[in-house]
Parts: sequence; structure tokens; C-alpha cells
Amino acid sequence: MSDLSLLATPRLAASKSLFAMIREDVGCVPQRDPAARSTLEVVLLYPGVHALVWHRCAHRLWAGGHKFAARALSWFARLVTNIDIHPGATIGERLFIDHGAGVVIGETATIGDDVTMYHGVTLGGTSWSAGKRHPTVEDGVLIGAGAKILGPITVGPRARIGANSVVIEDVPPEMTVVGIPGRVVREERRRSGPDGRIDLEHHLIPDPVGDAISVLIDRIDFLEARLAHVQMRMSAASSGKDSSRRQFGDSQP
Repeated sequence: MSDLSLLATPRLAASKSLFAMIREDVGCVPQRDPAARSTLEVVLLYPGVHALVWHRCAHRLWAGGHKFAARALSWFARLVTNIDIHPGATIGERLFIDHGAGVVIGETATIGDDVTMYHGVTLGGTSWSAGKRHPTVEDGVLIGAGAKILGPITVGPRARIGANSVVIEDVPPEMTVVGIPGRVVREERRRSGPDGRIDLEHHLIPDPVGDAISVLIDRIDFLEARLAHVQMRMSAASSGKDSSRRQFGDSQP
């Protein structure tokens, strides 16, 4: 049996056929990218879609024990798309990699359904040991450009990772994480609109440093106003004492 024939082998298929999964990968793009004008444009011109199609084929070869063929296909996909996905990575349905340049997904990474990520994202490992060493990204997560998620951690469903954040600890569901290292900065809320579409407003990330500086500025203004009031009272009291002393001195024989 040839390596290519393994792509259609039922024992390598997931709950859906390879063709059905690729069709959904293509179909989800217009829902998350207003620049997508037609299905033909998505199929021919979107490197994130191309990388995912090649990965789905390579992953089935990898699962079938054809490691070299899988790595060769993965290498070719990286060459033509600039997206590096290890064939061992497990990726759910309807992943959308927007732009895609510089994305790296490690061997033991697991990605759920309806995940969106932008260019420069890394799902990397932090250990030389074998076993689970890459992140698990659950359903509906949004990962901003340049974010690094490192180690065998879990990013909960519908969480948002801010651009250029470095996440090294588990992220609870529905939370927003920003910074280096990543910190939770916004309480949970629903991440989908009334029509079920994923919330893509990842530019509305809070600024915890700016918020802290704003609080400090308000506190300094309050303390300066209070100090000025105290100085005025002290000055008034001092003026009153000087006046009393002059009057007392003038009354002396």
C-alpha cells in the first residue's frame, strides 16, 4: 500500500473524512476574515489554509507510522507557506491561521475546534524530555499575533491571548491574558456574537500597565492637593500667630 493511499484509509480517519474537514477549514474563513471575497480566493491564495490541508495529510501519514513521509510533507508545507506545523500535532476542526507567516506548532500540541491564530504565534515546548511538552489550546481560543504559548499548559475554551504575550501558565476559560509573562487582565465574558460568530475584537485588549499608571497619577494628584491644603492652613496659622505677637508686643509699656 502506498503512502498516498493511506490518506483515505478508514483506520486513519477521524470522526470526519479528510475531505469534510478540509471543506470546513475553507468554509470557516469568510466568517473570520472580511477580506475573503470568494471560496476560490480562499482555496488558492490563503497560506494558512494551504498549511492546514498539508498538515491534515501529513498527520494521517504520521498516525499510520510513516514518519519520514509525514515529515517530508510537513517540510514541503513549511517551504511554500512559511508555517511550520509538526505532523504529530493534533488539530481540531475549523482552525483559521490568518496571514500565517512565522507560525510554529510543536509535535505534542493539541488544538481544539474553532481556534483562530495570527502570524508569529508559537505553540512551543520547554523540556528536552519525551512526552507531552507542548500546549493544549481548547475550543474557540483567539491567539493574537506574535504570542508565545510554551510548555504543557492548557488554554481554556474561548480565552483570548493578547499579541506578543508569553504564556507559561494555564489560562482559565473565557479569560483574556496579556503581557510577559502573561497575566489574566479581564474577567470572563462570552466571546461570540448573537449569530454565533467568534468575537474577533482582539484590539480591545486592556492595558494593565497603563491602568496602574493612571491610578498612580490620580493618587499623586490627590496627595498634592492635600499637601497644598495643609500648607495653606499652616501658613494661615503661622500668619495668625505672628499678628498676635505683634499686637501683644505693641501693648507692652
